[in-house]
Amino acid sequence: MTSHQTTQTMKPATAAKKLGVYLQATPAEFQEGVVSRSELNALQADPPEWLQELRRNGPHPRPVVAAKLGVSIAGLARGGVTEPLTTEQIDALKEEQPGWLRQERATQAEVRKDTARIKEKQAEKRAARGEDPRA
Repeated sequence: MTSHQTTQTMKPATAAKKLGVYLQATPAEFQEGVVSRSELNALQADPPEWLQELRRNGPHPRPVVAAKLGVSIAGLARGGVTEPLTTEQIDALKEEQPGWLRQERATQAEVRKDTARIKEKQAEKRAARGEDPRA
């Protein structure tokens, strides 16, 4: 029995998501083709100039914008940010500190605190039962 390995490929949208870039800002040949797992690994290991430029200046997809602003994706939507933003636009928002951004950052901080509290409580319960508290 001979085994042949088929090349695993993905749609450009999936590859762009894994690379953390906005698909519509990528070169046409990237958008129109399929990306193999090895091509994705090569792009991650040694990003070409276009990828470095997109990561540096954008436009950035919502998950990246949210992370750079320290808010959730839902928080972006509540703040009226529905389009991809450039690094310059993100920096301007950070500088301006509009009310919605301050509110969403505060909300995000509360969520993180709550998550840490719940995790700690679960670890205490595991320890009380004699289980590994880090599990």
